[in-house]
Amino acid sequence: MSDQEEPTEGRRVGIHPLIVVFGLIFGLWLFTTLMIPKSKNTPAYGPGASPNATVPLPRIMSSDLVPIFTVTGKIPSIHSIIILVPQATTDSQVIALLQSLQKSRLNHSLEGQLPATTPGDRLGAFAIADIYIFSDKQYANPDSAKALSRGAHAPGEFYPSSIPYEVAMENVRGHYAINLHNNTKPEQASLGFGEDATGVYSKRYQRVF
Repeated sequence: MSDQEEPTEGRRVGIHPLIVVFGLIFGLWLFTTLMIPKSKNTPAYGPGASPNATVPLPRIMSSDLVPIFTVTGKIPSIHSIIILVPQATTDSQVIALLQSLQKSRLNHSLEGQLPATTPGDRLGAFAIADIYIFSDKQYANPDSAKALSRGAHAPGEFYPSSIPYEVAMENVRGHYAINLHNNTKPEQASLGFGEDATGVYSKRYQRVF
């Protein structure tokens, strides 16, 4: 008689097929979990959250030197200030200037650098302001600020002598908008210039804060 038992009809030999199937499923799940983790930056859609909510952009920082600047214009009626920086000023330096202006506003020292746009306002000397930064002297003037304040869709035939909106927009190096009366968006700054309301942005537009 042989030492090894011969297989008989109806009796399975080896691992059960179900065990093999479950093993494969578990292996695929483990591979997917380990090799394709969920992004830590994925917003959580908890109670009250909207799947279409805008994820806040990361703040752009610059450790560059703040460029020298001069105030070349002010329009009290639209709370605007025009600043001129040297033509060789880099985008990184413009960002540094925008951050410096924000810091000065927060520590209440901005009035020592720029003329107040809302003197006597209960929220301060710069409760509402549009600060435009240019590096081309040709456009660092009130006409550019007026064109930008009218917006992208203002009819050009009503303002034939002013600088065209598109030309002024493309020459803006930086923009710092302040409205402390708006609790949801009290301030924002960018390289270039853009209008969230109309979706019109200059080629160099990049949100800074």
